[in-house]
Amino acid sequence: MENILWNVKTDKVLSLIKEGKRADERKLDEYRSISITKNISENADGSAKVKLGDTEVYAGVKMMPGTPYPDNPDQGTISVGAELMPLASPEFEVGPPREKAIELARVVDRCIRESKTVDFKSLCVREGELVWIVFIDTYVSNYDGNAFDATSIAALAALNLVQIPKLEDDKIVKGEYTGKLKISKQPLLSTVAKIGGKLVSDPTLVEEKAMEARFSCGTVDDTIMCAFQKGEAGSFTVEEIDECIDRSFKNSKEIRKLV
Repeated sequence: MENILWNVKTDKVLSLIKEGKRADERKLDEYRSISITKNISENADGSAKVKLGDTEVYAGVKMMPGTPYPDNPDQGTISVGAELMPLASPEFEVGPPREKAIELARVVDRCIRESKTVDFKSLCVREGELVWIVFIDTYVSNYDGNAFDATSIAALAALNLVQIPKLEDDKIVKGEYTGKLKISKQPLLSTVAKIGGKLVSDPTLVEEKAMEARFSCGTVDDTIMCAFQKGEAGSFTVEEIDECIDRSFKNSKEIRKLV
């Protein structure tokens, strides 16, 4: 019965999009409303909650001292985790991260890492011995499509608020900080779905059910890209990819004003 209902809904979506329309009356290149609530956790070094339409994501950042990688003894690093919470959707299950959660974490990580917004060398405490590791944990608590962009926005909003904990004898002094984490750029993902041969920005859940392919582009400003990710079995033409990139620059510019 559930599959029949989804088929009915996706058929309607396809019919509308072929006419250049959407079920929620947005334009094909238009995003849903976005709200950002900052500093939602007392225990995180930086935190935020994002609502993108009805998709809701929490992000928290914790800075932890650790050992550097042998090939980068003077650099710290970041680590992004993503959890698709069972309460967010009947399709999400408890247990180890599934493929969708792993892909989500990797794409958000790549967008932040490749943008070079965090100077890893600035995270070094003692070369070869001690560095800061920036853990960015994200949680999708309600899912109505486009977790990539919602998670990207939440992660960046939380990063912008991070304070660096004070260290004494290589241990964190709870509640004391030495300053803010320096964020030099504002990397964001922007996702487009291909549905019925047309390009649709910020797809909802029912639109994702109908999509043939997905393309996410990470940008850091009005001219520089930092990450790509293509998903699903369908394909894009060169012209369609160019259009996706153009939309990414346009939409991310507006979203940065909120972050």
